[in-house]
Formats: sequence, C-alpha cells, structure tokens
Amino acid sequence: MQITKENKDPLNAVLKITVEKTDYENRVEEVLKDYRKKVRMDGFRPGKVPAGLVSRMYRKPVMVEEINKLVSESISRYLSEQKIKILGEPLPSEEQQQDIDWDHQNDFEFIFDLGLAPELEINLTQKDRIPFYEVQISKKMIEEAKENYAQRMGRMVPVEQVGENEILQGDFIQIDTEGNPVEGGIRAEEARFSMEVIKDGKTKTGLMARHVGDSVDMDIRKAFPNDNEVASLLKIDKSTVPEIVPSFRFTIKEISRFEKAEINQDLFDALYGKDTVKNDAEFEDKIREELKNRLAKDAEYRFSIDAKKVLLKKLNFDLPVEFLKRWLAIVNKDKYTPEQIAEDFPKFEDDLKWQLVRDQIVKDQEIKVEQEEIKAQARELALMQFRQYGLMDVPEENLENYAGEMLKNEEEMRRIHERLYERKVMDHLKNSVKIDNKQITLEKFQKLFENS
Repeated sequence: MQITKENKDPLNAVLKITVEKTDYENRVEEVLKDYRKKVRMDGFRPGKVPAGLVSRMYRKPVMVEEINKLVSESISRYLSEQKIKILGEPLPSEEQQQDIDWDHQNDFEFIFDLGLAPELEINLTQKDRIPFYEVQISKKMIEEAKENYAQRMGRMVPVEQVGENEILQGDFIQIDTEGNPVEGGIRAEEARFSMEVIKDGKTKTGLMARHVGDSVDMDIRKAFPNDNEVASLLKIDKSTVPEIVPSFRFTIKEISRFEKAEINQDLFDALYGKDTVKNDAEFEDKIREELKNRLAKDAEYRFSIDAKKVLLKKLNFDLPVEFLKRWLAIVNKDKYTPEQIAEDFPKFEDDLKWQLVRDQIVKDQEIKVEQEEIKAQARELALMQFRQYGLMDVPEENLENYAGEMLKNEEEMRRIHERLYERKVMDHLKNSVKIDNKQITLEKFQKLFENS
C-alpha cells in the first residue's frame, strides 16, 4: 500500500492511497473462512458449504467492506504518524476520484480531499487589551430582588368576596335562553381562572363583590375570547369551541388572592435557614452578595466573548471554507439544506476558529483538568439547578448525590470538561494580557449583549 499527500494550498491537500491485492487478500480470505463456518445452505451441512461457492456469493461485498476498513485505518494511522491535523473528515475527491469497478479491478486508487488545520502561534503580551466589566450594584437592584423574593415565596389565601385580581374556582354549566340547564349540555367542574383575564366588562362587573355559592350567567366566548382558554376551562377540544352555544352559568366555589410574602424572619428562615439572617440589613447584605456572585459570572461570560473577539482579530487566520461547507452538507444531509448551512456558516466558522485557538493554548500551556475539579464543577452546577427552583439551603448529601448522577451522564461529562478547559484558558489570558477594568451600570452592561 502506498499513501502520498499533495498540498493544493496551505489549507487544502489531496491524499492518494493505492491498494493492491496483496494488501487486502489475506483479510478477505479470513472473513470468507469465518463465513463458511457459519453460513447455512440447503443441501449442505453447517460448515461444509464449498469454499468456491461461498466465495462466489460473498467475495465482492466482503472485499468492498475490508478494503474500506483498510483505507480508513491507513488514513488514521498516516495522519497520526505524520502529525497532520485536519478539520472535519477526509472526503472523496470530487475532481480526481475515478469510478471503481469492484467486479474486475484488483488494484485500487482512492483519492481524498483534506481540510488542513492552520498552524497557530499564539504570543500574548500586555499590549493586547481585553475589557473586564464590573457591574455596580444599585439600591434599585436590591429592592427589585427583595420584591422578587416576596413574590416567589407568596401564597394563595382565601378571601370573602370577588375583587379585581382574585382567582375564582367553580363549576360551569351550559344554560338555555331562559336560564335553565341544557339537558346533556356541557358541564365543567373545578374550573379556575383569574379575574384579570376576563375581557368582557359586563361579565367582570357581574362577578365583582360576589361570594362563595353565588352564580353568574355569562357569554363564555365574550368573557374569554381566546379559544384555548375556553377549551381549557370547559375541558373540551379546542376545535369544537366555535360551535358551542356560549351561554353558561358559573357557580363560585372558592375565591382566593395571591399575597406576597412579608419581608420578616419567616421569609429569611425559609430562604437561608433558621436565624442565618436576622434583620432587613442582613437580608440586604445577603442579596448584595448574591447579586455580586451572579454578576461576577455574567462578567466572566462577557470577558470570554470579548477575549474571543480580541484573539481572533489578532491572529486573523483562515480556514478551508469551501471544504468545510462541503463536509457540513454531507454530515448534515438530512438535517439542513445547503442554503441553511451557508447562512449559519459564519457562526460555525468563528466557533471552530476559537476551538482551534483554545486547543492550541491548552497544548502550549499544558493545561490539565483533574478529577477533583470535575467533581467540584458538577457540585457547583447541581447547586445552581437547585437554586433555580428557589432551594437555597440544600443538604450536602443531596448535592453530592445529584452531582454524582450528573457525572454518570456522558454528555454532561463532556460539557463539564469543556467548561473547565474554557475557564482555565480564560484564567491564562487574564495573566497574559492587559485587563481594562471598567465600572458599568446594569443597564449599559445588558446593552453590550444586544450588540454581540
């Protein structure tokens, strides 16, 4: 077997592989011997089918499969031995690959196009500047956080009569023009809605100041113009809503109102554990700390965006664009059209460029990710997920168990590795370039992402 590489330009090459009969014949014969042991055919005992007959039946597909395996193994070995870094996968050459006659050829030539990864040399100095933003925590932000906690920890409480914002629960029954229940008509028990969603003023006025046990007649389609809402309230199929007689009587069984939690010791204990926070000043300190931690993560994310822009602009290297578009079209044949690939390619190109830069920094700086770091990261992600559901004081055992389950997931493990490598690369950049520290308001900070 002979393999040769010809560079078309710095980013594209052609790989030629010549396969002779002596390269694959033994492999084919070994497979056919194994087939003979297993093949079943009328008139022959198992394992006694003549070798010539087995060869005539199976030689061609076996030869094709074994040659393809041999070519694939040889390419991988050659690229590894020659330390050739490619992008995507080798693709059969559209220009040079000749048709193969598997029935009559003994020797074969395979020609592949390669997309080559560019050689990168990353030299960073204090002349390279990357901004790092620190968001100023305002009194308004703290007050909004307190309001959010009061809303989150609020509850529904029963009230005596209906007002503008109450939640009503009761039964709907279809009625005729005289106000009598329609025999066999629609009935819906335990329907629940807010007074705020009623669009018909007459219906809303009729419900105001009513009590549990009172009934109100309404045109349900005027009260709730959205067919989805009507279908949900009456527990019927949406498609039938336009056909129903809309006269209904609603009997109130429950009136309730959402009340925010009071900002007091009960709220502090529910959020942080008993007596961890004892007064409003300590509550605000806790919120300030939470905001600082959350905004620090946002600032790190913003730094990563700016760092990528700075490095890609500084290095300003190219990729084998046409090869990559062709490769993407092949591997995503049933997912995306060529037009979609062309439209999304600029983002893919930037992501791939950054991946090459990051991998080069990891290699140059010998950056490693240790097992303990992986466990700690899984625990951190688990804690974040619990807090998204308002669980601030999570027992250590629960955290460890949840993190352990995450680490059993292969895809989750890959994401954790990626995150840790990214973080370490960013830490390296902070020590290698000039950091422009900038104080900024939350509003201006958020606008930065609108322009990204």
